Amino acid sequence: MGGRAAILIVFVIQALCAVFFISDILSSVLGLRSVPPSWRSREMLELGAALGLILGLGLGALLLARALRARDAAQERLRRASGAFMDLLEERFAEWALSPAERDVALFAIKGMSTAEIGVLRQTSEGTVKAQTNAIYRKAGVTGRPQLLSVFIEDLMRDDVVSRKAILPQSAA
Repeated sequence: MGGRAAILIVFVIQALCAVFFISDILSSVLGLRSVPPSWRSREMLELGAALGLILGLGLGALLLARALRARDAAQERLRRASGAFMDLLEERFAEWALSPAERDVALFAIKGMSTAEIGVLRQTSEGTVKAQTNAIYRKAGVTGRPQLLSVFIEDLMRDDVVSRKAILPQSAA
């Protein structure tokens, strides 16, 4: 909550600075001021307002840098997750002993492409694609595309503790 409070404080200071500068200009243009403040008071107000604006500029730069770091970290996590998913795909495809053509078809199917779209991309007939998807489902032990997707989703959602226990020998667990 400390960071949010600091942002709110700087925002209020900047708002007060803006009010000061705008009211000063408007009072000069409209001639609303009858007794001008002493030059020392005016200089102190302007100095305080300028410092408030500089503080806002510094905080803005800090928050921008933080946001850029967070964006970069999120992109890196996404890249790693994407790589992990591709590793998982390759692992399962190897486990199921899919042929190169079946790997292509499975990947396109997982991406959500229709049988017709896969046939066009692979320059094969829909019948060939259907035969390949049936072979994929049989080798994977599933009955259709939703179950094929669920295999990968379950693998990705698997808890690290559970997967480590499955790998460790019984005496070590």
